[in-house]
Amino acid sequence: MHILLIEDDTKTGEYLKKGLTESGYKVDWTQHGTDGLHMALEHSYDLLVLDVMLPGIDGWQIIEILRAKQDVPVLFLTARDQLQDRIRGLELGADDYLVKPFSFTELLLRIRTILRRGVVREADHFHLADLELDLLRRRVTRQQQVITLTNKEFALLHLFLRREGDVLSRAQIASEVWDMNFDSDTNVVDVAIKRLRSKVDTPYPSKLIHTVRGIGYVCEVRPCEPDASHP
Repeated sequence: MHILLIEDDTKTGEYLKKGLTESGYKVDWTQHGTDGLHMALEHSYDLLVLDVMLPGIDGWQIIEILRAKQDVPVLFLTARDQLQDRIRGLELGADDYLVKPFSFTELLLRIRTILRRGVVREADHFHLADLELDLLRRRVTRQQQVITLTNKEFALLHLFLRREGDVLSRAQIASEVWDMNFDSDTNVVDVAIKRLRSKVDTPYPSKLIHTVRGIGYVCEVRPCEPDASHP
């Protein structure tokens, strides 16, 4: 899971990033409201942990802009403990509101609760270059041509599009798509990705699924050039 932390206090930010990283989350951290908004709009995060009082633009403005464009879960962190502030945050679309000071254990529990709920908040359309995935209709097209995928191939492509730009290890992919512990002796992930590529990448000049040697795979738009890792 990929979390964006927007917190201007250096000590708090360092503490939270370290704790969340050690708890298994991938964390991007910025101390500026404007930078945080740009990051949230440019990348696909599973959760935003957002302070209210920030330089640039504040947390209220960030969530107002985001809610007009996407439905990413948001957890507010703030020293403002007035009832009207909590009401305002929730009315703007925050999923939870945690008042400082708080224990890291409580924060972690609230994050896990939000992420469990977040499954039903997920976007139902994904676009990357000329590729489109419609989750509700279970339909994939590229250059407006329908591509027929198996259930596992569809789940694999869905994972790649949800985590666009994130390098995913074979173990992560196996856990998400096959719900199993990864056995380094098996090539089930590589075989499935090869089959998926043959349908969504091979017939087209622009490749979207790329091998990251020694780690795994990433799905992203790159300049049109020969992909040495993909025959």
